[in-house]
Amino acid sequence: MPAQSKAQQRAAGAALAAKRGEIRPEDLERASRDMYDSMTEEQLEELASTKLGGLPEHKPH
Repeated sequence: MPAQSKAQQRAAGAALAAKRGEIRPEDLERASRDMYDSMTEEQLEELASTKLGGLPEHKPH
């Protein structure tokens, strides 16, 4: 599943870094912390690797 916005891609990247031990999970903010708790490393990698070209900054409602 590719990311639907740049914000979602960045949040997934932060959560992935925490899963890999590169940053502390306590330093994550809301969306990233939710992703860290509920997604596998493979799922986060898929979201974080989405190309940013053409993505909106935030997901439209």
